[in-house]
Amino acid sequence: MTAAVMPSSAAGLLTLLQEENDELKHYALIHLNKVVHEFWYQISSYIGSVEALYEDDEFRDRELAALIASKVFYHLGELDSALTYALGAGSHFNVDEQSEYVQTLIARCLDQYFELRVKQVEQKEQVDIDPRLVSMVERMLNRCCEHAQFEQAVGVALEGRRLDKLEEVVSRSNDQAATLSYALRVCQQLVVNRDFRQQVLRMLIRLYEDTFEPQYVVICQCLMFLDDAPEVAKILTKLINGSGDDVLLAYQIAFDLVDNELQSFITKVQEQLPKIPEPPPAAVSGAADGAAAPPAADGDTATAMDTDAAAAAPATAADAIGAPGASEVAPELVDKLTKLQDILSGKTPIALTLEFLYHHNKADLQILKNIKGAVDARVSVSHSATILANALMHAGTSIDAFLRENLEWLSRATNWAKFSATAGLGVIHRGQLQQGKALMAPYLPRDGHTGSPYSEGGALYALGLITANHGAAMQQFLVESLRNSSNPIIQHGACLGLGLAALGTNDDEIFEDMKNVLYTDDAVAGEAAGIGMGLLCCGTGSDKAQEMLAYAHDTQHEKIIRGLAMGLALISYGIEEAADTLIEQMSREQDPILRYGAMYVLGLAYRGTGNNAAVQRLLHFAVTDVSDDVRRAAVLCLGFVLMGAPEQCPKIVLLLAESFNPHMRYGAAMAVGLACAGTGLREAVSLLEGMLNDNTDFVRQGASIALALVLGQQPESVVEPFRKKLMKSITNKHEEVMARMGSIMAAGILDTGGRNTNIGLRSGSGYFRRTSVVGLAVFTGYWYWYPLSYFLSLSLAPTALIGLDKHLKPPKVQLACNARPSLFAYPPPVTTEASKEVTKVEKAVLSTTARAKERQKKKDAEKQKQEAAAAGKDGKADAGDYHAQYALSTPQTRYPP
Repeated sequence: MTAAVMPSSAAGLLTLLQEENDELKHYALIHLNKVVHEFWYQISSYIGSVEALYEDDEFRDRELAALIASKVFYHLGELDSALTYALGAGSHFNVDEQSEYVQTLIARCLDQYFELRVKQVEQKEQVDIDPRLVSMVERMLNRCCEHAQFEQAVGVALEGRRLDKLEEVVSRSNDQAATLSYALRVCQQLVVNRDFRQQVLRMLIRLYEDTFEPQYVVICQCLMFLDDAPEVAKILTKLINGSGDDVLLAYQIAFDLVDNELQSFITKVQEQLPKIPEPPPAAVSGAADGAAAPPAADGDTATAMDTDAAAAAPATAADAIGAPGASEVAPELVDKLTKLQDILSGKTPIALTLEFLYHHNKADLQILKNIKGAVDARVSVSHSATILANALMHAGTSIDAFLRENLEWLSRATNWAKFSATAGLGVIHRGQLQQGKALMAPYLPRDGHTGSPYSEGGALYALGLITANHGAAMQQFLVESLRNSSNPIIQHGACLGLGLAALGTNDDEIFEDMKNVLYTDDAVAGEAAGIGMGLLCCGTGSDKAQEMLAYAHDTQHEKIIRGLAMGLALISYGIEEAADTLIEQMSREQDPILRYGAMYVLGLAYRGTGNNAAVQRLLHFAVTDVSDDVRRAAVLCLGFVLMGAPEQCPKIVLLLAESFNPHMRYGAAMAVGLACAGTGLREAVSLLEGMLNDNTDFVRQGASIALALVLGQQPESVVEPFRKKLMKSITNKHEEVMARMGSIMAAGILDTGGRNTNIGLRSGSGYFRRTSVVGLAVFTGYWYWYPLSYFLSLSLAPTALIGLDKHLKPPKVQLACNARPSLFAYPPPVTTEASKEVTKVEKAVLSTTARAKERQKKKDAEKQKQEAAAAGKDGKADAGDYHAQYALSTPQTRYPP
């Protein structure tokens, strides 16, 4: 068989294109198509003839001519023209071909189609899409499905905003559960537009429900993001009436919902569930007698249950007893519904967490004692930082031994330091929903008793930290405390506490109370009112933001403007493009504080999305704004946007971390700390370790805090060098106060919750925990106001896997772990070692030297006697000599530095 000979030129074939006979043109096009990649440079001289053949509607091989023209333009680098002719080639353009030409044009085709569809669907523009372009994309989808490449098909359907094709891909998949799971993951992580994402979730819910075994856990998660509480309640009711496995599934769904920390949504679900019938009075009194909580706590709870707020959002199943409109519930379902309500109210999960943190507390008090001994109690910054470190180390453990053992040292906290120290008790006792008020009773405002306003305000703030996101029963007490006081310090604590207790509920009555405090135009109370209003309306995107922005223009107090700016950012949490108008409005303000707030609005609105437009805008402000505060905030908020892809953050801020501006270096450090919190990411650790030796004190402070956030719950072999650096900084008397403060805070962050908690940005189901992100955002405000540093406790989550049986009790099981023990072991306790400082050895003195010194000493003594005798004869002494002798004879008092 003779081998085919490659022609040396296409000139002969090109001349045939000039012939009148269509058969000759047909022959020429067929053979030109075979050699076009080799002789495209020759064919390009005759491209006009090829195009003329394509434009001739009566020519039967016009599509083949279009294919040849497409290939020539591809080699000429004119990809748009190449794609246009490829679309005209029809079936001659083989999408299955694996050549570079085909793959390049397919990518170009998809990019154009995606761009046009985004304009058509999201931006609502009138766009005409070439039907041939649509046809090619659909051919691509069919090819993917035929080759079982369903994940690629899902990606094309979502990028092209084609819900009809997504449904078709899922129906054609041979593993629908896996395809749906992948589609859900891509939808949550990569779909930028919020409205389209909600449409996808609606469709996925319908597809999940149509499967043979509906995935109710996933369905309820999707419904939660769509804020569809009635549907979730309907599913839970259906499961609670089902088999034993269905009941356990309902409990698991409830735990997952609570883990996402959306208080307002869970309250709506509780209201939609069947109401528990009222038990006989004897049963009620018997239950009350058998309660384990102290009488004071029970009384407080009973009082709170009579309020409107508690009636609207019952904290436990018992709160719903006798509710109007209660439906009939079978007796055998009462116990199941009670357990379900206890889970949704947070009672059961919080009780399990508190028990774990209390019994497994491994906080090392010796570290705190060493810090206390190294810092000067007269320096309020270091003293307050030590109290904060203790609060974080014992967060949620209810163990306050260090404070009880150092009452005299603790009493040195005055004014706002006393406010912060009292608030620290709220961090230690966080989660004590029933006994929180009794624990803080000695510090709370009381009728007829006038105590320190700083302690009272701090106690109200502490109540908010204790009941954060679960404060329905505490809201009425905090509202009354806010209304009954005119002291701005107490109002400050009440606003912060009330915002935490009612986080995200968007309660109009509470908002009006805080607005009244804001309108008093007091700088102290107004700042907390602004933050409290933001906490109250967190994530709602409410129109109330415009009221707050209008007042920010009217007031002259920088503290109030800053509080309102943070409040606006909290209101915009997670609403993405819906916040663009507010961002644009605030970023154009002349006041740098409002531009500073715009950076936080941008960061929190797009938290965890990795949105390219948001990242570009933040980088733009970071290098162009004239205010250091705005530039620092812009870089810092990159951490919020990049939370979903922490490995990208160190790369993006790498150059900013080397900026000449220390504010930008601080922002870069904190951005890495926020985005990579709890990950132990090697790139993040490497970047931050280099910043620990920065020339500027507050940059070293930020680097210490950020590195502690990143290294939480990492093996001690990784953390130990950093611990030593922290202690060296703390004990160094010549270190700047700001850097020592950062080191003390970092020491507390490393051992949060008795070394059993970590920064938990995501819930167990993989979604962002709103309370955690909000806590980190407000925590960064410690730059201006130290008491806000206690918000860091909101982001802590226990690092424990708690298993329960059908009675919601932890079973006794033994598990095998093949990892080496040191990987998960607690750090060894710090021991008090003797000082290792080298003392100077006394020099040896020769006997001849000693005798010479003795002779000289006697001569000097005789000389002094003679001078004294001469002075006595004169009857007077020189005043300068008198003072010199007094100074020598009087021991000097040395004060501690």
